[in-house]
Amino acid sequence: MLRWALIFLVAGLIFGLLGFGGIGGAFVGIAKILFFLAIAGFVLLLILGIVAGRAVAGK
Repeated sequence: MLRWALIFLVAGLIFGLLGFGGIGGAFVGIAKILFFLAIAGFVLLLILGIVAGRAVAGK
């Protein structure tokens, strides 16, 4: 997901440089959403991994 965020960010910056500000801004907005979704997924999986690790270690 971070790869897609980076692709959208680069595409948005290129569109912005070429004068397509509306499309560039939309692409950058999508990149921000994808970035925060990736971070949220990482934190969720990190918490689940810690909880599962403690459950396995506690047995």
